[in-house]
Amino acid sequence: MWLLFAFASAFFAGLTAILAKCGIRKCDSDVATAIRTIVVLLFSCLMATITAQEGALFQIGVKSWTFLILSGLATGVSWLCYFHALQLGDINKVVPIDKSSTVLTMVLALVFLGEGITTLALAAIVLIGVGTIMMVERRESTGQSSSASWLVYALLSALFASLTSILGKVGIEGVDSNLGTTIRTAVVLVMAWLIVIIKKKGAQVRRIEKKELGFIILSGFATGASWLCYYRALQDGLASVVVPIDKLSILVSIAFSRIVFGERLTTKSAWGLVLIVIGTLLMTLPTIIGKTI
Repeated sequence: MWLLFAFASAFFAGLTAILAKCGIRKCDSDVATAIRTIVVLLFSCLMATITAQEGALFQIGVKSWTFLILSGLATGVSWLCYFHALQLGDINKVVPIDKSSTVLTMVLALVFLGEGITTLALAAIVLIGVGTIMMVERRESTGQSSSASWLVYALLSALFASLTSILGKVGIEGVDSNLGTTIRTAVVLVMAWLIVIIKKKGAQVRRIEKKELGFIILSGFATGASWLCYYRALQDGLASVVVPIDKLSILVSIAFSRIVFGERLTTKSAWGLVLIVIGTLLMTLPTIIGKTI
């Protein structure tokens, strides 16, 4: 059953980008992010209620609070940039760049946390990096990718997603992971709505088409469902198997982008996707070997 939950986590994670893209065709991406974060926060609270001990919130130290809040701010910026990139560009280009945050996280962990990088991990970084570059080639089949602005937002999304991991790792020490996620999501919610208010986009909330609002809410449910399935899979199964399966959500996003939006991969992009998948699997190979031994 835990394998089913792992694949379900990847499925819902991949579906998030598709549903979000459907919800921001006309709706402003900042407004959409603020709305969907409400749904995600509800799921986070549910997970924290299930796993966190009573009174755990009041046992969090100042250092953990500081880094969790900073991690939440980084998450907020990453989400805002990610959904803005989705609004401007093709899914099969934005998603690979966002997933490259794994590589940036490893580099930042080496610089700031002193975590070493093995030869195998270095090979994985090269494969994912080359694969991402191959997938970001310019296509003429859609007009969305003609501007470079989507690329800037996608790169910023990956950068701040990496910072989220580093800051979260420091802040999560001695704290239930799901409770930490709830705190970070609450920070994202406040940040997202503040941006909506500051930019005077509040009136746009009332003008969102019901169909797009439905997709925005569904994207929030997809994210929450992915988190719940991921946690359940980790609880019952091997992390060395669950993690790589979850990372392969990129395949789900690209498959649905072809079905829903007609986005096609060129031969070069397809080979780039293959390199990303191989690189992702290589990252978990040492853990898998360790489990086998």
